[in-house]
Amino acid sequence: MKTLAIRLEDEQHARLTILAKLAGISVTNAIRQAIENTITELANDPEIAGRANDLQAAITREADEQRAAITALLSTAPSKPKGGARKSTS
Repeated sequence: MKTLAIRLEDEQHARLTILAKLAGISVTNAIRQAIENTITELANDPEIAGRANDLQAAITREADEQRAAITALLSTAPSKPKGGARKSTS
């Protein structure tokens, strides 16, 4: 579980406090419910889904580029001698 600190205007806090009290829930639970409602709303937003698809495609492209760069690096790297070279300690 994460702990978040938020800043509310005094009027927002007063309204939230009285509404939560009238609903018979804690301010914390009222905030959690509001966050859950926002998460659900955003998750069902087609524009957000489109952005998620774009981001996923960008991540895939970047991963493919990095994979290709590593493959190219490994295929052109000279092979290291077995046993390794010793450094002189003079």
